[in-house]
Amino acid sequence: MTIATSAKYPLNWVNITYFGLIHVGALFALLPGNFRWDGVALLLILHWITGGLGITLGWHRLISHRSFQTPKWLEYFLVFCGALTCQGGVITWVGLHRQHHAHSDQSLDPHDSNQGFWWSHMGWMLHEIPAEEQLPRFTKDISDDKFYQFCQNYFVPIQIAFGLVLFAIGGWSYVVWGIFVRLVVVFHCTWFVNSATHRFGYRTHESNDKSRNCWWVALLTYGEGWHNNHHAFQYSARHGLAWWEIDLTWMTIQLLQTLGLAQKVKLPNLPE
Repeated sequence: MTIATSAKYPLNWVNITYFGLIHVGALFALLPGNFRWDGVALLLILHWITGGLGITLGWHRLISHRSFQTPKWLEYFLVFCGALTCQGGVITWVGLHRQHHAHSDQSLDPHDSNQGFWWSHMGWMLHEIPAEEQLPRFTKDISDDKFYQFCQNYFVPIQIAFGLVLFAIGGWSYVVWGIFVRLVVVFHCTWFVNSATHRFGYRTHESNDKSRNCWWVALLTYGEGWHNNHHAFQYSARHGLAWWEIDLTWMTIQLLQTLGLAQKVKLPNLPE
């Protein structure tokens, strides 16, 4: 089996409709009366909670790579924060990410950057690619967990319930900024790690793929942009390895470690 170009696979109209509606919803922020500074503040706070704590810290460094351990209640909290990004089910997300690392920039990589920027950014999700056939062998450690299954199957109803809470607190503008705009921003920040960091930036380590360290993606994603470092040492909890490579997620892990909430933190063996 190979995952090649978009021409080989039919369009995935479910995903096209799903992402299309969310992007259209974000455009309501441009309408008169929907702009509010507290809405922008809500966007930024939720970007950190869902994109930073949920995707970067939780789904990626904790779950996908097991680069550190936390108490189960904290693990579940981070998994739930990630579910609020609506980037699909957590089991699918983790499985696809592990498959990406197993075959980075090769034919079995779901978002192989050799197929172009658009494909690796989001085009791969808009087609019926066979990547999910490989998921069971990449997700054996989480697929039977009932909480993971809940977040896998009900991330859309969870988002709807969250939207109702925001509507009750701040009306329609809170839904626009806290749901639609926030989802679009977190979507593309996450997707830049698949696309931009395999095209722009510098390489410090040999990783047998096209991964690069890209400073502006690191700023948008709380340290995920130091992608060449990550591909060279994928189980490391720290991605920014040089002193100037700011990694806010690593700082968060250090804080958790100080509080006794992060154990068995993995780091690369680098020369002094």
